[in-house]
Formats: sequence, C-alpha cells, structure tokens
Amino acid sequence: MTSPGKRLRERLATGPPLVLDGATGTELERLGIPSELPLWSARGVIEAPETVLAIHRAYLAAGAQALTANTFRTQRRTLDHVGQGHRAGELTARAVALAREAALESSSFVLGSAPPLEDCFRPERVPADAILAREHGEHARHLVEAGADAILVETINTIREAVAAVRAARECGAPVLASFVSRREARLLSGEPLDEAIDAVAPFGPLAVGVNCLPPESVPPCLGVLQRADLPFLVYANLIGPGGQCSPQEYARFARGWIEAGARIVGGCCGTRPEHIRALSGGADANCVTGTGSTAHELPAREEAEGSGPTKSRS
Repeated sequence: MTSPGKRLRERLATGPPLVLDGATGTELERLGIPSELPLWSARGVIEAPETVLAIHRAYLAAGAQALTANTFRTQRRTLDHVGQGHRAGELTARAVALAREAALESSSFVLGSAPPLEDCFRPERVPADAILAREHGEHARHLVEAGADAILVETINTIREAVAAVRAARECGAPVLASFVSRREARLLSGEPLDEAIDAVAPFGPLAVGVNCLPPESVPPCLGVLQRADLPFLVYANLIGPGGQCSPQEYARFARGWIEAGARIVGGCCGTRPEHIRALSGGADANCVTGTGSTAHELPAREEAEGSGPTKSRS
C-alpha cells in the first residue's frame, strides 16, 4: 500500500491543485464555542469535539481534499497554562481522530498542524533553541502517533523556529510542509527574507513550502520567491483585521492568481469559511479557480488585528 506521504507527494506532482480546508478557530467562534486565550481552538477539542467534527465535514462537503487537524494549540506549553499539559498527547490524538473520522469515506489527507510555540505574530517571543527542539519534537511525535498523514508546520515567523519544527517532523519520520507568515515585502515577521527561510528548510525535503495567515493583498510579492524555490508551493490567506471582509467569489479570484502563478495547494486561513472553500474548489479541478459554485456571503466584521492574540491563527 502506498504511504500517505508518497501519495501526497505524487498528488502535488501531477493533476490539479490540492484544495486545503479553511479556518477552524474562527469557525468555532462563529458557532458559539468560546475561544479565549490561551487555549484558543484547543477549547473545541476539549469541550465541543462534535462541533470540530462538523466543521471538518463542512469543509469536505465544500470540496476540501485535505483537512488540518485541530492541533494548533494542543501542545504541552499551551495546555500548561490551564493545568492540562499532561493531556497534550491525548488531546492531539483526539483532534487527529476527529479529522480522520470526517475523512473516513473520502480520499482526503489529514494534516497535523504544528504552529509556533508562542505568538504567531511576535517573533521576539520564540524560545531558545533547546526548548524549540524539545517541544516541537514532542508535538511531532504526538502527531505521528495519532496517525496524521503529514505535518503542516504553519504560521511560522522566524527561520530558527521553522528549522526546529521541520527538523522535528523529519526526525519522527513524518512528511512535512512548511508555511510562513509574511509581510508584503516577502519577509517573515522577524524581518528575515522569505527566500532565506525557504532555503533553510529545503535540505529537510519538505513536500511543499508556502505562506499563510497574511491578507490576500499581501500574497503577490511572495509569489515570485515561491516560484523560484523549486518546490511545490502553497498559499492560504486570512480574512481578519482591517479590510478583512471578503466574499467567497472575491477570495476565489485572489486564489486564481495563486494557482496561475503555480500554487499546488490553496486553501484558507483565519476568517475563511466553507463558503470560501466551495468557491475556490470549483475551479481548482480545472487548474483555474473560477469563483463559481457559491452564493456570495460577506464575513462579519472582526475587530481584532492580526497580532491581537498570542495563539490565534488558522486553527
């Protein structure tokens, strides 16, 4: 039987772009599940697993071909804040199992989310190297033990943490994808150039590299860098903060440009909903997002800016 990692690699090499799901954390909020810091989306795994399952199923029904397990904040570091650090492995396994249950009757991939240990938007809070190695190593082991098809290292804001997280995934034998949160000028939030970040993780053999959790308008400067990376690349933008309202059709038009530039994986980050993935997925099968297949639906206005919370991002 072909391994999930090999199947994913082959999928990225041929055929139409792979459609990733959209946000989990902001969907939980929209559906009435409290997502206060520090737990953020992990609260859904603890208190409302049936809602997490419903979100996964909604994305599959909208056309997603890869689900991201709700493990964005199931690391020991985050759970320690509420005295539940000892449950990191258990809750990571539960989150992966929920995504796997949703995908049971499909050929969809299940990716395990591996985010920054601290604030996605504050690179100065990245821990020391020894801590990065230990804690990313534990989270990667939990994801592998839970049966994730691959590890999605996402919303990374420094080269140092990117290398630690990607190395941890590979040392556990997991296929890995690496995605960075970038500014308009194709630099990580640390100020480091995106091309240098990609060069730093490339020796570990990632299945894909890319950018996420940046506004759609900030993606174009990153595309040239991603095209030169000689690796499949992914893009999934957010719809939060000032100017974050975007209809599914508008989001699909943005995604058309990413696909035309060569993106092999497209999806959504914070603020996106199944409607956005439905609009996007209609055209991905033809290698071109058309923006059809969804009724226009404006997102509710959100007050928080991108850096409003230390653990808030995609999932």
